[in-house]
Amino acid sequence: MDGTWNIDDAAWARLRQVVGDKLTLELVDIFLKHTAQVLAEAREAYSVGNLEPVQRAGHSLKSNCGHLGALAMREVAIRLESAAAAQQTALIPATLLELENEGYRVVPTARAAKLTMNREGIRRLAAETLGLPTSPYQFAVSLDQMRAAIEHIGYPCIIKPVISSSGKGQSRVETSAQIEAAWEYAATGGRVSQSSVIVEGLVRFDYEITQLTVRALAPDGSTETHFCEPIGHVQIHGDYVESWQPQEMSPLALQRARDIAAKVTQDLGGLGIFGVELFVKGDDVWFSEISPRPHDTGMVTLCSQVQNEFELHARAILGLPVDTSLRTPGASAVIYGQLADKGIAFSGVAEALRVPDSDVRLFGKPESFRRRRMGVALATGTDTTQARARAQQAAALVRPVKP
Repeated sequence: MDGTWNIDDAAWARLRQVVGDKLTLELVDIFLKHTAQVLAEAREAYSVGNLEPVQRAGHSLKSNCGHLGALAMREVAIRLESAAAAQQTALIPATLLELENEGYRVVPTARAAKLTMNREGIRRLAAETLGLPTSPYQFAVSLDQMRAAIEHIGYPCIIKPVISSSGKGQSRVETSAQIEAAWEYAATGGRVSQSSVIVEGLVRFDYEITQLTVRALAPDGSTETHFCEPIGHVQIHGDYVESWQPQEMSPLALQRARDIAAKVTQDLGGLGIFGVELFVKGDDVWFSEISPRPHDTGMVTLCSQVQNEFELHARAILGLPVDTSLRTPGASAVIYGQLADKGIAFSGVAEALRVPDSDVRLFGKPESFRRRRMGVALATGTDTTQARARAQQAAALVRPVKP
């Protein structure tokens, strides 16, 4: 495989003969849209350790790819279904490495996917290999080890599963009385049962940012690194609730943030967008985490940038020019499910869209939970203060309701 499409010409010819060229193109369009939705749902389920939707996605894509003669994609779907069916999360990055070794293109790289899904892998790379500033940390695979790590790190500290996302399984521990509950929460909140945990010392930061970093091809074929304006954000229990762009920073802090982002993304390699999370206090900057894909806090770019994070990611992957310039100050605010039900509807959308310079994006998720992100309100303004107020107002007006 060299990154080009591997199509079964005979299957393609049979399809065109049976339904004609026009309907064939319509079926391809439906396939692409359906695939994007299925993969998005599978990705979200995988982030919380639920592999059943991942297995269904692999099974569905295997069948659909077979009908269209997409042989390479069908092979990937077969392996995805097999790994998910075995309920072994660790098989998925291993499968990506195998596919990459066989010549398939993994974006950004299979190594990047493996390291960034595991806090131990990416933390050791950042702190121990690259020498980047991070919070003090230790890893533990048992409750006793976690107690010892906390004694070394000190109170307060943050406990996180090594494999999790969106704040799942994360606790702040202030006293020894909270240790056992934090261990149990981490064990149930990770993507795999009873994974190891990271114990992190608390960084007394002024604010935290996401530095969206794009690796794209230059005209001469070399890889260039581009930076979006820094994105400020608020997280509650490790989960994003609002973001804004640009975040005001000192010139030195901004340069340090971009130096850190450049070093870690260069080591991970590949093309595409990375969301680099950083803590900032004055001119000091600490590396926190990184995602090798569009970042949830980066949804503000849907209204603030010339090219949003999804366009930048697609362009970079395809080898097209990218433009990370800011168009206007903007903000995003999360719309929560508030209900535990399937197929919910939304009221107040018209009222939300009457907020000046606002927009609403509803994700179309089939099932709602009280704290599940079901959409996002976007707004622009003369500055981020005005944009944030508008985004928060619009988000508050959208109310999930039972159909």
